[in-house]
Amino acid sequence: MDKKLRAGILGGTGMVGQRFISLLENHPWFEVTVIAASPRSAGKRYEEAVDGRWKMQTPVPESVKDIIVKDVSDVKSVASEADFVFSAVDMSKDEIKKIEEEYAKTETPVVSNNSAQRWTPDVPMVVPELNPGHLEVISSQKKRLGTERGFIAVKPNCSIQSYTPALHALKEAGFMPKTVVATTYQAISGAGKTFKEWPEMEGNIIPFIGGEEEKSEQEPLRIWGHIEDGVIVKASSPVITTQCIRVPVLDGHTAAVFMDFEEGNKPSKEQIIKIWREFKGLPQELKLPNEPKNFIQYLDEENRPQVTLDVNYENGFGISLGRLREDTVFDYKFVGLSHNTVRGAAGGGVLTAELLKAKGYITAK
Repeated sequence: MDKKLRAGILGGTGMVGQRFISLLENHPWFEVTVIAASPRSAGKRYEEAVDGRWKMQTPVPESVKDIIVKDVSDVKSVASEADFVFSAVDMSKDEIKKIEEEYAKTETPVVSNNSAQRWTPDVPMVVPELNPGHLEVISSQKKRLGTERGFIAVKPNCSIQSYTPALHALKEAGFMPKTVVATTYQAISGAGKTFKEWPEMEGNIIPFIGGEEEKSEQEPLRIWGHIEDGVIVKASSPVITTQCIRVPVLDGHTAAVFMDFEEGNKPSKEQIIKIWREFKGLPQELKLPNEPKNFIQYLDEENRPQVTLDVNYENGFGISLGRLREDTVFDYKFVGLSHNTVRGAAGGGVLTAELLKAKGYITAK
């Protein structure tokens, strides 16, 4: 077996950083060799740095307990110990852009969970099953950065994962809806919180999540965009409108979706379900370590998908759909569910890194 690639975690003490570390335990391709965080954590053993604020349901992996946390701003030192890094830093967008480019310019690829670079024209924003072709824009980005192997790739917002794959599968089959209305019911871990830290969310609903509706409406269009003159140009359709609501659930974003098709191009219910169940992407073809073997499951029961029953489908990397039926106003409506910190955050980043390695973008230094 080839030697494992050295992975660094930027922002390794936060919830998404912790999820990265948990998912990378015993990974066949990657090994966590360096963890960086804010100055208040720097110099501490990782186990000490997360003491009292470890949010995962599994314990801190033995392999990282004794790693001495570095200051994330000590870019050259951190980069010297990693072949590539995952970014989950908690900073302002301008600060994130700056530091991620600094890491890329040390010839260290950056796979980011942050939103700061999602609209940088030559940075690919990837769901590996949906738009792996966007990785080709990396060559243009390297020219801008003046790098040979350093670049930045990002994953999209967690809120779109529960419905965009369903729409994409229809698009690939020639049935892209023209209008989509989606309401997302988003778990508190999407805000990096647990119920212990956010007790006022118990039995509560908050009908606003800052910036989330714009992301939910616009990011799918970038995924469906095309590369032109070295940048990604977003798609102009479908028209998507959303509402995003915080609900008292720990993990799992649910979406209630309505969709209309162009006249004369409306598939049958049976066609839609068949398309969803049979859809596969490049991760399935390449058999990546964390690829969900069946990316989309459609559940026939009227009361599914449910968070407690379905959020961990395919270890949290799969998408669960159900309740597809005709509507009195729109052509169809359905419900989707995805794991927001696995598929929607750190897991999406890990799967993207696996794709980048398989395609030769990430190699040993």
